Amino acid sequence: MDKRNYDALRLENQLCFPLYASSREIIKRYKPCLDELDLTYTQYITMLVMWERKQVNVKELGECLYLDSGTLTPLLKKMEQKGLVTRARSEKDERNLIVTVTPAGEELRERALQVPDRMNGGNPLTQEETTQLYNLLYKLLTTKVEE
Repeated sequence: MDKRNYDALRLENQLCFPLYASSREIIKRYKPCLDELDLTYTQYITMLVMWERKQVNVKELGECLYLDSGTLTPLLKKMEQKGLVTRARSEKDERNLIVTVTPAGEELRERALQVPDRMNGGNPLTQEETTQLYNLLYKLLTTKVEE
């Protein structure tokens, strides 16, 4: 029998697992709030960007959300069908698709104000721990790993 050390392959030794499981749990906690707004989690984070920027090209939106165009295209199509955003080719460069928040999308912003407070109410971390986790997660997201 091969006696190599397989500890590196134990689930409890994987950084990816608690990140994955925590992400799923957090998104699950958002669902009741977002159901009231008729949004999925991905639509919600897209609207966060749209409320802030009002208009953005699809490439920039994908960079903000860490999503590729294959994910964004059907997402934006559904959001356009709901009347939350419009999509149009840029007049300056037709290769760019511009997404703009609609008046109905802006109105939804008022109703969404309750979401962060409701989500923070179930957060077991202190403000200091929350800030530390936030900073560490963004450090992971923005650091390029050598291959």
